[in-house]
Amino acid sequence: MESILIAVLVVAAIVVASVVAPRIGTAAPLVLLGIGLVVSLLPFTPEFEIDPELILAVLLPPLLYSAAVNMPTMDFRRDFRTISGLSVLLVVVSALGLGVVFTALIPGIDFALAVALGAIVSPTDAVATSIAKRLGVPSRVITVLEGESLLNDATALVLLRTAVAATAAGVSFGAILVEFVWAVVGAVAIGWVVGTVVLRLRARIEDEAVSTAISFTVPFVAFLPAEHLGASGLVAAVTAGLVTGHGQARHLGPTQRLSDHQNWRTIEVLLEGLVFLIMGLEVSALVRDVEDTTEGGVVRAVVLAVVGLVVALGIRAFYTLSIVLMERRRMRRTPQLREAIDEWSTKVEHSEHPRADRFRRRLRRASHDIDFYDAARFGRREGFILVWAGMRGAVTLAAAQTLPTDTENRSLLVLVAFFVALISLVVQGGTLGWFVRRLGLAGRAHGAAQEWTRLNDRMRDAARDVLDDAALPPELAGLRERATRALDDDDFDPSALSDMRLEIIERQREVLLRERADGTYSSEVLTRMLAKLDADQISIELRRTGDAG
Repeated sequence: MESILIAVLVVAAIVVASVVAPRIGTAAPLVLLGIGLVVSLLPFTPEFEIDPELILAVLLPPLLYSAAVNMPTMDFRRDFRTISGLSVLLVVVSALGLGVVFTALIPGIDFALAVALGAIVSPTDAVATSIAKRLGVPSRVITVLEGESLLNDATALVLLRTAVAATAAGVSFGAILVEFVWAVVGAVAIGWVVGTVVLRLRARIEDEAVSTAISFTVPFVAFLPAEHLGASGLVAAVTAGLVTGHGQARHLGPTQRLSDHQNWRTIEVLLEGLVFLIMGLEVSALVRDVEDTTEGGVVRAVVLAVVGLVVALGIRAFYTLSIVLMERRRMRRTPQLREAIDEWSTKVEHSEHPRADRFRRRLRRASHDIDFYDAARFGRREGFILVWAGMRGAVTLAAAQTLPTDTENRSLLVLVAFFVALISLVVQGGTLGWFVRRLGLAGRAHGAAQEWTRLNDRMRDAARDVLDDAALPPELAGLRERATRALDDDDFDPSALSDMRLEIIERQREVLLRERADGTYSSEVLTRMLAKLDADQISIELRRTGDAG
């Protein structure tokens, strides 16, 4: 009974935080973090400690999978170079830089262990990034932040494991490199296979409830074999999510996708809230342990955390500056790139070569990518938000708790990691909205209304193509001229019109997916149009079910 009561109270706290947070101008995760902190410091609250494996193996895989499913793969592809650099190079540089700092500030600590602590506090967190999304940060910055936080866990955890191993025995650079490459490549391969196979399996299942139930297993089906084979289970779960998100519009029906979205959104809200609540609840036990075992106690841990976070943000700022400079260089090259693409497009326009169509599609995609970069420019303001929105969160705390129990100064290191995450969330998360508004980036749209009009016209063209090509039944033979009279005819069969509309929707969806592959329109507009087509199809199918009943 006690466990049931606790579960009910947790859900109630998450619901209250979700309702109250928008009204007070903050994010629900910060409210839940505060609730956990207050409860943990109450005198009658028992010490709360959770197995870090529960976070790493139970809570994070579905959270990362859900975020990956909703990640626009087109946007992910366009900024993959930036995302991969932040996920790998920045984490490595940050871990090494922080290792030097912690070695100087913590007497007697081994450099390898200091690098381990640096690896713990280096990665940004997908759950923490949700705060940035709710505050109206520009969509391109959100894409980079989400992509980075989905992939940088592998880098951080491999560095952590390697650094901990190095405290006991020497580890060669070659061994580190091989382990990291396998952690990523092996995980991507496993996640891709799992995502593809399960997506094809679900396409054969008509029951939406059963299909959604299968989807709940996907992150774990990807995570478990990857971890067993020494790869990154989290990256495998992310890859499975990306594969599912990219292919679901082609393989799953609209009711399946709607069911998935609603159920996964519920799970995401509950698990995300639980992660932040756990972070707050754990502080009491950590504080007491450090006060009893460490000279300087909590004050020392806070100082180390502040210094570590400042150094991490400084390194991130320097790296982000290089991203902004590369973006400027890309913009300067835009006229030459457009000219080259136009020249090649003219050459292959009427080519009969077997690969000409594929080459034309690549040229169209390259042209649309340039349009995207030109419309969603990444300048100093976006760079500042990228730095400030890179918050630490649950992964940092969970990774810290995987340190071996016999690690010297373990409680201090775990508490430092906790304070890094806490200060990051409170300070950065609490001021991010103000910075976004101050920089004039809140809710900024890049011609979404014009894009929507153009895409609507494209959908009408697809509908006309279906009507032009269709072999209409006798009662609809004069559809364009006699649609009104046909609807009033007693012999008119309404199902024929429904069939026609479903065929139009299917053709429009095919056109939409081709436009997505070419990158013609923004992911936001494409997603809205796909949702509109899904709603139309569901409405028609529901009316048919009602008529049959």
